[in-house]
Amino acid sequence: MDSIKAEIATVAARLVVEEGLEYGPAKRRAVKQLGLSPRTGLPDNDDLEDAVRDHLSVFCADTQPQELAALRRLAAEWMDRLAAFRPYVVGAVWRGTATRLSDIHLHLFGDDPKAVDIALIDQRIRYTAHSVPGNRSEPHQVLSFSVPCVDLGESIGLHLTVLDHDDLRASPAQDARGRSQRGDLTALTRLLDNDPTHAPS
Repeated sequence: MDSIKAEIATVAARLVVEEGLEYGPAKRRAVKQLGLSPRTGLPDNDDLEDAVRDHLSVFCADTQPQELAALRRLAAEWMDRLAAFRPYVVGAVWRGTATRLSDIHLHLFGDDPKAVDIALIDQRIRYTAHSVPGNRSEPHQVLSFSVPCVDLGESIGLHLTVLDHDDLRASPAQDARGRSQRGDLTALTRLLDNDPTHAPS
């Protein structure tokens, strides 16, 4: 990684940790803050994740592990509630870089996308829905709402991406570095039982 990309990654990592930004917006704002051209080459997500881990180890070592554990417990609670949809946890909560500013992202799988809507309505959960680009031609529905986190004393955003069973088979289970990109409830529980702050391999 060249020096400019490294500088972008450092600034973006601070924005991810301190403001809870997602990787894409954090990189774009870092470019703007550094006064660089919008066409400047950006660090990839793996390099930014490395910078996030460095930032956490230097500035948040006393607080982040407990916050991560709280978010993982909350994710596990909702994965259990939504067990009928074969939930997987993804993103910072799974990868071990989440803080109290991070949202929880779950992938749900089923044959009928509307079944998740019905399940949330049955549980009297008010949510908002939007679409995101999918791996194939059709977009994926995302259902978002806030849930209380007793351990942190605040509400946390929960985002449910509704996918088809074929998406589970089609999407890679590992990233370019061979690290797991998602975990089911059994895998998340294993992390919590062994070390609530551990990053999956």
